[in-house]
Amino acid sequence: MKNRLLLGDEAIAQAAIDAGLSGMYAYPGTPSTEIMEYIQLSGVAAGRNIHREWSANEKTAMEAALGMSYAGKRAMVAMKHVGLNVAADGFINAAITGVNGGLIVVSADDPSMHSSQNEQDSRFYGKFALVPCFEPSDQQEAYDMVFDAFELSEKYKTPVLLRITTRLAHSRAGIIMKEHPEPEKKLKLPSDPLQFVLLPAIARKKYKALLTSYESLKYDARISKYNSFNDAKKRDIGIITCGIAYNYLMENIGSSSKNYPVLKITAYPFPTDLIRDITARCSEILILEEGYPIIEESLRGFLDDGKKIHGRLNGAVPRDGELNPALVAKALGMQVSTGGKVPVVVRNRPPSFCKGCGHADMFTALLEAVKPYGPGHVFSDIGCYTLGALPPYNAIISCVDMGASITMAIGAADAGLFPSIAVIGDSTFTHSGMTGLLDAVTNNSPITIIISDNSTTGMTGGQKSKATGRIEQICAGIGVEREHIKVIVPLRKNHEENVCILKEEFEYKGVSIVIASRECIQTAIRRKKAEASNE
Repeated sequence: MKNRLLLGDEAIAQAAIDAGLSGMYAYPGTPSTEIMEYIQLSGVAAGRNIHREWSANEKTAMEAALGMSYAGKRAMVAMKHVGLNVAADGFINAAITGVNGGLIVVSADDPSMHSSQNEQDSRFYGKFALVPCFEPSDQQEAYDMVFDAFELSEKYKTPVLLRITTRLAHSRAGIIMKEHPEPEKKLKLPSDPLQFVLLPAIARKKYKALLTSYESLKYDARISKYNSFNDAKKRDIGIITCGIAYNYLMENIGSSSKNYPVLKITAYPFPTDLIRDITARCSEILILEEGYPIIEESLRGFLDDGKKIHGRLNGAVPRDGELNPALVAKALGMQVSTGGKVPVVVRNRPPSFCKGCGHADMFTALLEAVKPYGPGHVFSDIGCYTLGALPPYNAIISCVDMGASITMAIGAADAGLFPSIAVIGDSTFTHSGMTGLLDAVTNNSPITIIISDNSTTGMTGGQKSKATGRIEQICAGIGVEREHIKVIVPLRKNHEENVCILKEEFEYKGVSIVIASRECIQTAIRRKKAEASNE
């Protein structure tokens, strides 16, 4: 056996390689990004020519992975939780088509919204789609579950959801790896030529089969072995805990665990008998789950005997944010030590643009150009440039979801707002901004779209952008008039010229594009260092 110290993300990536992966598909999004990056840097993956290129967005990643599965090979697709919203169409329908080669969908949730717009719980999608879901409590389980997930996927012809959270994704632990990695599967097309054809007559039959299959999953050993019940002599309160919350529980009760009956759930679906075991023995139940109160809500519907249930819904643990050992201790009625007051050593520093960032110079020009019109005209998107909402810029009025800047600007223009301006990054533009631009061109919407092009996916670490070198061609191809596709270089020396160009385009009563093009300062530094080391 080989031992490695790995992040949770890295453990999943290594397991996929060891399990005979043929294709890795993803769009960068914290906290899932390191899964793809680990495979991209893997010598084994390179030697086996495993596909490992970033996709344009999560939907295209999901569908490409499904195509790999169609051909009989094992595929994995990874994204953050809000990315699963983008991939949901393909993900949910893949449960009905079923798979051929094993297919794992990794969704990395972000409780407490460290780098996200919401803290949704991907387990909901697993239940909604009727697919099995694994929720590892530690890095070793994350590694081991990948093998069972691929086998389960191929046995039941279903995609499998692997749900992790930020703390697991970005913390390290020792992993015992498989001594003998599995070979890749051979090319093998589906035996049923209509398996992936969801015409209504076919889909209705397949949905009935999915319902039956989902019930069978509850009793499969690959799921049941990850759910365990440990009884105790003291049964005042029983604890149901899921995924990483199990670690917080054990950190508190440790050697006194025999005082609490504990049901650990890390794989779904599970039979109701598992719940009955603990609820029948205990007078009260405490539920510890990271994310939404999914089990808690199910349990409240399952129990009709008035048994007291504690969890997120009754305030025993907070309704929002991450769990932690202190919150769990408080829920157990233990004394919580908060420690003394932490002295102020360093003044709080809000996030800001990197020194020399092109987005900063773009916003400086934008603010001067838009000033005569007053506030409330600039819709933004998701990326580093969203920092334009903070002082000293206070430049933007929206950040909702990927691509929403363009479509919100269209709607505001329809309402009579003029000028209506969208700010979007190059990677976000190719992720989900192009369809909005098509709407704008079709309707001849009087909007100005500023594409702040730093030639990378900067917010998640500088991954390759699908837009690099293509933005002008894409915009022209969609139908924007060539004379209203302007390219500026956001530098202080070009400030006056850039302001003039922006003012001209704001006044145009149609679709105009201003591409503010300047390499990300961080990737530029790394590139120059690499060039210097190669000389």
